[in-house]
Formats: sequence, C-alpha cells, structure tokens
Amino acid sequence: QVQLVESGGGSVQVGGSLRLSCDVSGYTYTTYCMGWFRQAPGEEREGVAAIDSDGYTNYADSVKGRFTITKDNAKNTLYLQMNTLKPEDAAMYYCAASSGLMGCYSGAPMDYWGKGTLVTISS
Repeated sequence: QVQLVESGGGSVQVGGSLRLSCDVSGYTYTTYCMGWFRQAPGEEREGVAAIDSDGYTNYADSVKGRFTITKDNAKNTLYLQMNTLKPEDAAMYYCAASSGLMGCYSGAPMDYWGKGTLVTISS
C-alpha cells in the first residue's frame, strides 16, 4: 500500500509562485509513475503533470512553461513548482501514484491518491 501526503498549499497572489510537496511511503518509490492533479469547485479533476521512474515528464498544456514536476528519490518526495500563477490555477491539488502499466502522462490512470492541498489565488 502506498501513502501520499501533500503539503505546501496556500494563498498566493496572481503572478506568484508556490511549491507543493508530496511525501510518499509504503512502497518502492522509484518504481512508480507519479503525478499531480487538480480539481476546482464545480470542475472535473484534471491531470497537471506526471513523471516516470526515468525522470521523463509530461504536462498539461495549461501549465507548460510555468509548472515543473520533480522528485527526490532519496527523500521519497514529489514536488510541483508552480510559477506565474493565474486565477484559473486555484484548485485542490492532489498527488497520485501508479505502477505505470497504463502509461505515465498528465492525467494517466492512477492507483493511489493523497487527500489534497488547497491552492488559492488572490488578485
């Protein structure tokens, strides 16, 4: 079983930056596809970014060039650096993991989920 715990959410002004973290435990971290998803009120959950065990990354078009997904295998931690934040980036952000058997890309099917961390954007 994999446990995922997100942190780093908060309120930030338009144009600002925020870094989300996801602590991973309970399984061999390096064999998993990891990703970030988000869900705004009244909206469907959408994939934001993904990274596979080789470090290959994939992003949603809406965040390309602004967000960066990375992982620290030694710390078993996944990160999402978010820059140039826009009002439409406000959402609950979720960390997720999978075996990668269904592919590893933004929005790929995931097996394990964290409880989320809230990001709010103020103008």
